[in-house]
Amino acid sequence: MTDQAVDTGGVRLSGTAAAERQFLGRTRELKELLADIERAGLDTIAGRKAPRARVLLIAGRAGSGRTALAEELVRQVADRYDGRVLRVRLSESDGTPVPVERAARELLAALDLPTPAGADQDDLSAALRTALADRKALLLLDDAVDAEQVDALLPDTPDCLAVAVSTGPLTGISDVRPCTIGGLDTKSALDLLTRSTGSVRITVDPCAAEGLVEECQGHPAALTLVGGWLAARPKAAVADVAKQLRAEGDDSTPLGRAFQLVHTSLPASAARTLRLLALAPAGLIDPHTASALAGCSVGSARATLDDFVGLGLLRAVPSPLPQYEVPGCLHPHLRALAEEQDRPAELQLARARMLERTVRLLQSCRAITETDSPEAREKLQGMPRSLRFPSPRAAEDWLRIRRPALLAAARLAVADGELDTLARRLMSQLVRTMVAHFGTQAAAPDLYGVHGLVLDVAERRELPREKAAALLNLGDLDAQTGRTAQALVRYREALDAGRSANDPYATGRAMESVGGAHLELGDYDRAADWFGRALAQRLARDERADAARLYGRIAAAQTFAGRYGEAQRGWRAAVAGYRKDGDVASQARALSELARVQEYAGRPEESLHTCHEALEWARRAEDARLQAALQLRLADTLEHLGDPASAGLHRTAAERLLGEHPGDPDQADDTEHRANAYEIRSTSTKD
Repeated sequence: MTDQAVDTGGVRLSGTAAAERQFLGRTRELKELLADIERAGLDTIAGRKAPRARVLLIAGRAGSGRTALAEELVRQVADRYDGRVLRVRLSESDGTPVPVERAARELLAALDLPTPAGADQDDLSAALRTALADRKALLLLDDAVDAEQVDALLPDTPDCLAVAVSTGPLTGISDVRPCTIGGLDTKSALDLLTRSTGSVRITVDPCAAEGLVEECQGHPAALTLVGGWLAARPKAAVADVAKQLRAEGDDSTPLGRAFQLVHTSLPASAARTLRLLALAPAGLIDPHTASALAGCSVGSARATLDDFVGLGLLRAVPSPLPQYEVPGCLHPHLRALAEEQDRPAELQLARARMLERTVRLLQSCRAITETDSPEAREKLQGMPRSLRFPSPRAAEDWLRIRRPALLAAARLAVADGELDTLARRLMSQLVRTMVAHFGTQAAAPDLYGVHGLVLDVAERRELPREKAAALLNLGDLDAQTGRTAQALVRYREALDAGRSANDPYATGRAMESVGGAHLELGDYDRAADWFGRALAQRLARDERADAARLYGRIAAAQTFAGRYGEAQRGWRAAVAGYRKDGDVASQARALSELARVQEYAGRPEESLHTCHEALEWARRAEDARLQAALQLRLADTLEHLGDPASAGLHRTAAERLLGEHPGDPDQADDTEHRANAYEIRSTSTKD
């Protein structure tokens, strides 16, 4: 086991875990399902073309092997559907239904299609149907809770096939005949036991083996647990385990008795760790999660998790990183045992340890991207080696692979309706880390969900500061993804919340954002008015840097409106503000914008003079890209004034700078203020 956060050795699958991928039995059920694909539907019999995809339903109890049967069916028919299978789970490990919106996003992402942040369920379902309209797609909809979930994801084309897995019938979807499965036949059940125990103990006492299968009612998950128990005890006889199962009582299910047998046979520390896994977000566990929950070392947790895989208590998830999953059929048993045998305070403490570990891993994941920051490097070196990543690429891989569990952790952190310090820190670090590795645009759908969680809690518990912060961040995401009108609504609501909380930061930020939205919508007078309101607040609080920036934003609005005289006064005020604040780089950019406006106003000589001044400050700021942009502007102005020779010299200088520092020089003139990280300034703790 490596002593860093990422184990590049990957997951070591035990023999049991590897064997799970081999399919056993269900010959009759497979034959029926394959025949059902070809069966004429009610529409065909009536002479109509089927309007939607055919739905095959595999129904059965959790742990009955229904997903394995669905996977085998999909494997056999995938070639008929261009070989591509779209998979999504429609319930969490604890049985909670997955929102259709999230499921549709996952399917669109699997098709490498954009999933706009903030799009609702209807929009995403429509986008999915449009994407599948001209495809022969094969969908595996696992653990469906109800018909509404499945119906919202069905393609509107008979060329597609959906295989749904559920506990019972999906009433409401027409022309669906469920294939209901129970236990395995005796031969397949014995083969499943043989995989774990070896053939000797089965062939030595075939009657006892058949009795054990009968005791488990052929239930695959129960047989897997019993097989793991026997594999861990080479000297135990098959008859012994059947006897112990009967001793567990007749009022429980075969799976419940098998689980109880395995749990009671574990050492106390391992049994406690197993019960605490019920707290793992989305039922996904890595060694760090188990380590934090149990309060043990990462290496010890990894060894325990591998033992659980061998016992059939966990599934190893194929992944470059060690990752495990609690089978959905075992989650209710884990949760019931934890509530029965562990005190609520212990469960709360374990949950807090897990979330705290998640926060620290996110801090490490983000810090490794900040190679230019001495503070970040120092903070990273101060972390335990087990929390550090070997490279930025390894950190990004960890973030991508653990993304479902991290988002589930965010939901868990606010599930009780609180926004305590730990929950705030988790939200802040998750947002910052995703932006650092993926960028705001790519991470926007996930960020939208995180901010939406905070907004829901803030509205339920009447927390105006938190509501203002969430609305501001949601508004920013709306603005960055082109939904400016929606952003304007969010910003106005944030302004009201900020005023209710008497929070000057949120109020000022909201006023400026309202102005920015009006600017984007082309309402320059309102934009200038709102920037002016925000400026008055900044001046009253003597916030000089923010005031200088707002002078520039007012000037930008005046420029768009064609009021160049007022725009020049605004940029001069911005230059003076940056000069007083000692911000050389911003002063150079403000001078550059002033020169641009002077040129628009028909004053090329003044523009030339201001450009030279801006170029000097850009050199002092060592901003090569801004220098290149200014050199190009000087060249254009000199050509306009009839001096092509001097213009050529400046253009050559710009090309040299761009050769040394490639990039778009126009980006150097961007003076927009963005605040993308999730923060509640007046209440959040520092990193």
